[in-house]
Amino acid sequence: MISARVPGGVDLLLLAPVRGLSSEVGPLLAEVDRFRPEAVGLGVSAEELRGIVEYFVVADGEPVVPLTTNERNEVRGLARFGEVRVPNPSVVEVVRWAHARAVALAALDPGEEEAASLFTEHIGYLELVRRTVRERRTGRDPPAPSTPDGYAIEWERRVAPGRGSRSLARARDEHLAEEARRLGAGRGRVAVVVDRERFDQVRALLERRPGPA
Repeated sequence: MISARVPGGVDLLLLAPVRGLSSEVGPLLAEVDRFRPEAVGLGVSAEELRGIVEYFVVADGEPVVPLTTNERNEVRGLARFGEVRVPNPSVVEVVRWAHARAVALAALDPGEEEAASLFTEHIGYLELVRRTVRERRTGRDPPAPSTPDGYAIEWERRVAPGRGSRSLARARDEHLAEEARRLGAGRGRVAVVVDRERFDQVRALLERRPGPA
């Protein structure tokens, strides 16, 4: 996991654990505890956040989570670094942390309808076919870097290098950065948690001063 304080009107701590890796939870919660945010923003949609709260935070038991073929392949490759859990334990545990302390929570990614519109806008038929082929190829021959950070970044680089995929990722991160600014309005300290491979672009977007309205 990596983190950075982002300068600006609000004291913002950006945290980026490797998605799914259980060993990232401890360092993440330790940093959140030290920072003591007034609100926590997450790189998930509102629908995802509601599902995590309902089925994994306040429920008595946890449901079985079905995985896509691409997700199964990614998990298999990541498992050589330690236990992997689904849904992302970093998100589940930081939600649980916030609920226990009555800290405000916000989903910063586009909702399902907007996400579908963005996908249609940025991903054409040929790009969709290429993404599918890359996912299958990467599943058969997963990255083999020496660190979990390297694995997360290399996996994303292999499966989504196309122009449409990059523009889709940027649009999603721009939405997140704008929502993070809204979350920070009137607050002193805000923590934002995103997947490791999103860290660099999200940080750059948060550090960029918004233009005049």
